[in-house]
Amino acid sequence: MVLITALMISACGAADTGNGNSNTETVQTAASDPSKAVETNSEGDSKVKTISTVHGDIEVPVHPQRIVAEEYLGSLIALDVIPVGAPGLTIKNYYFKESLEGIEDIGDYGKPSVEKIVALNPDLIITGNAEKTYEQLSKIAPTIVIPYGDLKNAHEELTCFGELFGKEEEAKTWLEEYDRRIAAAKAKVDAAIPTDATFSIMEDGEKSTWVYGDNFGRGGQAVYQALGRKPPSGVAEEILEKQWAELTAEMVSKYAGDYIIMTSNSSTMEDYKADPIWGSLPAVNKGQMYVWPEERSWYYDPLAVLAQTEELADWLSKQDR
Repeated sequence: MVLITALMISACGAADTGNGNSNTETVQTAASDPSKAVETNSEGDSKVKTISTVHGDIEVPVHPQRIVAEEYLGSLIALDVIPVGAPGLTIKNYYFKESLEGIEDIGDYGKPSVEKIVALNPDLIITGNAEKTYEQLSKIAPTIVIPYGDLKNAHEELTCFGELFGKEEEAKTWLEEYDRRIAAAKAKVDAAIPTDATFSIMEDGEKSTWVYGDNFGRGGQAVYQALGRKPPSGVAEEILEKQWAELTAEMVSKYAGDYIIMTSNSSTMEDYKADPIWGSLPAVNKGQMYVWPEERSWYYDPLAVLAQTEELADWLSKQDR
């Protein structure tokens, strides 16, 4: 959780600087609007475009060939952009690990190995958190930092990377299919669950319970964004603004909605029903709690959110009003 909290401190859409090519023209563009980036000729076969960021103007390849991506793997894969290196945690992503077979492990998520990245000879580095390693990474290759939480949903992510890689049409096509499937999933849920039913996104921290908002994984994007559901009214503003909170056992009932989406690697629905505190909650009594492992709930990329939305929609559509 310390890692996740650290990631929240970052801000998005901003690219960070790397080594430039002195043989290229410099064209100022907005990092938050990659579509304005202008390709410039350089000596040799490569082209670069210059992006203006909070760290100054940087030159990035128009068609990078060796990308190291610490973050945003789901969006890259959706656009058929496969990196040469990524952290072990994301390589094991339940929703796209087969697409990353053979990709080099660059170390821990949030703390990649600089030595391993250097060995991959990247021409572009993409990360969501380079607060401590940016200076080192930017000396290896142009480094784009898109801080965690700045891209709020699948549309923002795919649009951002579609523009970065010149794959705007591919992004548009992918998002059209995404919207179609999300709409179908939402229709199933709306037909089965009252529109005013409240939802809580929780995680079993063993000694405490964590509750999350709409942009922090564990199914929050799927429930609050894709399916359009809401947290309990008394805590909704806090959760959606702060995005997370740590709960003691005494606080659980205040944050528990009519439906609970619970991440747990150790407890089952039967365990919660047998627990004096959890068993007293209406959501648990009525069987309106969905328990799934961290392997399936932690991720929040577009591929994961789509799969999570359809999985939860299948379960919710079977619930009685």
